[in-house]
Amino acid sequence: MGQRTGLPETLRVLLAEYPRDLWDSTVPLDGVTRFWLDRHIMFRSLLAQMEDEARRLCDGAAPPEHAVRAIRRQAAILLSELYGHHKIEDLHYFPQLALLEPRLGAGFEILDADHHALEEHLDDLATAVGGLVQAAPEVQHDAAGRLQVRLDRFGGVLDRHLFDEEEIVVPILLRHGEGLVG
Repeated sequence: MGQRTGLPETLRVLLAEYPRDLWDSTVPLDGVTRFWLDRHIMFRSLLAQMEDEARRLCDGAAPPEHAVRAIRRQAAILLSELYGHHKIEDLHYFPQLALLEPRLGAGFEILDADHHALEEHLDDLATAVGGLVQAAPEVQHDAAGRLQVRLDRFGGVLDRHLFDEEEIVVPILLRHGEGLVG
């Protein structure tokens, strides 16, 4: 998963009909597709906030108590929401979407494999956050540095997955109508 730089062209066939640059004008303001994209925006935003707080903590630019509390809160939301999001995708959305576009079945296999790979990254992230939360003040800087390494590694993997998922799922929803899932 970490080595992938994008989807094979065979899995981007609907993207040619529904390119990313048109999504803002074609995705309804409410409904499944907007909800899906908004969840992805939230995941990226929480990760960016955690990265910023960890960086500020390492640089001494944030009060440690504030930064650790913020990171703990953001991590709790991110971990909980990602686990739930992936579970509903694996059990509900992906099987329905794969039936609508059988030629993209290999794409859903990739996304499912990503979910399994992401679980390990999520566990590592939770461990790093726990290490920071439990760290004595004299070693918080080191714990924040370890967290930064985990966040950087996790961020690349998560962004690759979210980007690829969007390029498979959004065109299907736009083509078939989002009323078919839900």
